[in-house]
Amino acid sequence: GAARCVAYHGCMRSERRLAAFLALSGGIIAISWSAIFVRWSRMPGVSSAFYRMAIALPVLWAVLLLQRSARRSLSTRTIWIAVAGGVFFAGDVGLWNVAVMHTSAGNATFLSNISPLFVGLFTWMLTRKMPSGKFWAALLVSTAGSCLIVMADLRHAFSRSSADGLAVLAAVCFALYLVITGRLRAKVDAGMLLALSTTASAATLLICAGAGHFSLAVPGVGPLWALLGLGLVCQVGGYFGLTYALGHLPATVTSILWLTIAPMTAVFAWMIFGERMSAMEIAGGALVLTGVWIVGRRQKAEIPQVEELLPPVAQV
Repeated sequence: GAARCVAYHGCMRSERRLAAFLALSGGIIAISWSAIFVRWSRMPGVSSAFYRMAIALPVLWAVLLLQRSARRSLSTRTIWIAVAGGVFFAGDVGLWNVAVMHTSAGNATFLSNISPLFVGLFTWMLTRKMPSGKFWAALLVSTAGSCLIVMADLRHAFSRSSADGLAVLAAVCFALYLVITGRLRAKVDAGMLLALSTTASAATLLICAGAGHFSLAVPGVGPLWALLGLGLVCQVGGYFGLTYALGHLPATVTSILWLTIAPMTAVFAWMIFGERMSAMEIAGGALVLTGVWIVGRRQKAEIPQVEELLPPVAQV
C-alpha cells in the first residue's frame, strides 16, 4: 500500500510537471507572436497596446469572479501599489509596441530582455545590498550585446537606433513594474494582481492615446484579428500559461526557457516579414541572452527579488 501511494504521488508530480512544461511552452509561443500581431495591426504602438489590455480585461475579470478564493478585500495602499505597477507596465508595452513598428521585431525583443538586470540595479538602489560579481559580469555582457545591436542599426537609419532605445526604456519600465509589484505577490492573488494592473495599464494607455492624438480607429478586419490575437493569445493565454508554470516549476527553469522568446520572435519575423538580422545583431542578441542567463541560473538570488525575473502575471 505504501509503495503504491508513493508511486501514485510520483506519477501525479510527473504529470503536473509535464503539464507545466506544456503550459510554459504554449505561453512562450503565444508571447513570441506579440511583435507579429503589433505589425499586423497597422496602428500606432500606443493604440495597439491599449487594445491589448482592453480586450484582455473582460476575460481576466470574468476568471477572477469565478475564483472565490481570490475575492478578498484589499487595502487602499495595496490597490494603489498595484495601479502604480500597471502604469509602468503600460509604459513597457506602449514603448515596446512603438519600437516594434520602427525597428526589427527581433531587435526590440532582444533589447527588452534585459529587464532582469534593471531589476537587480533598482533593488540594489533600494536595499543598498551590493550585487555579486556574477551580476556585474552579466550586466557588462548584456550591455555590450545591446551596444552591438544599436551600432548595427546605426548603419541603416537613425530612426531604427532610436526605436532600439525605446525598447531599452520599455525594459526599464518593466523592471520597475516587477520591483513595485513584487512584494504584493505574497498577499495578493495572481489573478487579482493581473486584473488590477491590466486595468490601470488600459486606463494609462487610453489617456496617452488621447493626449498624443493617436487614432483608436481599427483600420480593417485584418487588424481587428491582430488586436484580438494581442489581447487573447498574448496577454491572456501567454501569461496565464506562465502563471501556471511558475506554480509547478522552479523560477530558474522558467527564466532560462523564457529567453527563447527573443530568438523565436526573430525567426517568426524572418519567415513572415523577411527581416534578416546581421551578424552583428545576432552576436549582440546572443550576448544579451547570455547576460540574462548568468543572472537567472543562480539557485539563490543574492539580490532581493532578482529571482522573480519573470512576472507571474505580466511583457513583452
